[in-house]
Amino acid sequence: MILAMRRRHLLAAGLAGLGARAARAQGAYPSRPVTMVIPWPAGGSTDTLGRVLAQVMSADLGQPIVVENRSGASGTVGHSHVARSRPDGYTIMLATNSTYAIAPHLIDLPYDNRGAFTGVSLVARYAQALCVHPSVPANNVAEFLAYIRAQPGKVAFSTAGIGASSHLATELLMAKTNTQMLHVPYRGGGPSAQALLAGEVACSFVDLITALPFRQAGQLKILGVSTLRRSEIAPEVPTLAESGVPDFESSTDCALLLPAGTPAPIVERISASLRRALTDAETRRKLISLGVEPIGSSAAEFDAYWTRELNKWGEIIRTRNIRMG
Repeated sequence: MILAMRRRHLLAAGLAGLGARAARAQGAYPSRPVTMVIPWPAGGSTDTLGRVLAQVMSADLGQPIVVENRSGASGTVGHSHVARSRPDGYTIMLATNSTYAIAPHLIDLPYDNRGAFTGVSLVARYAQALCVHPSVPANNVAEFLAYIRAQPGKVAFSTAGIGASSHLATELLMAKTNTQMLHVPYRGGGPSAQALLAGEVACSFVDLITALPFRQAGQLKILGVSTLRRSEIAPEVPTLAESGVPDFESSTDCALLLPAGTPAPIVERISASLRRALTDAETRRKLISLGVEPIGSSAAEFDAYWTRELNKWGEIIRTRNIRMG
């Protein structure tokens, strides 16, 4: 009897010790540097946002967050890497809706778009601006729609490529206004904007923060912003929704994703760190100055948003018969 009791006490003590060690290991996260994968090239808007957040979150987590750019194939190269990474919280990803909501309708993915990831939060949003060349005889959305209706299929628009957010925004505009323009895809947002500035095309959706200096220089006109609310960096510019295109909404939306199976306490630690970064007054000021609208959301809110975005862009891609290549 006494021997059996001793054995039970030893077993209980051993299990308690294991539990304590596991708790300490979990509570110690992170104990080494964390990698933030950016599935786009260095120097772009998502990369800039990621580096600002990495700096603030590093201080909060007590470990460096190292930014690693893994670009290619509409962001799916980076997504594929993260999908294969260990779900231990040491690999996180700042992704955009052009990959997690648009690419699945256009590309055969080497990973499960929803099943391979744990969504942490919708992080931030970049407004796009409907821009026209100064030679276009239109100073507002209504005048521009009249201009393209007078010559259906002849007014050219540039994009960063087939399936890019600038492309899908224009397709959404045409679908909502029953208009038709000529698509001229370029290899990236920079060349697309340059084509507009050079007068090779009549219009394009350009990130608002990129378009503002060119408007000031008289090199393009901004007719409206793509988000449902006006932007803090250009409050005088009306939205497309209030300019006669009901419910128009398109933007570059960034989200924080982790490999599926990441333990819940680690997910919450990362989520809490992100929330603190996005609510920090100085960080918000810096992001807004970069043309970023800080958001932050719960995992459940992001999951519902992800579903809406997939459905929205899937319908546009199907009904507009958009194909890669």
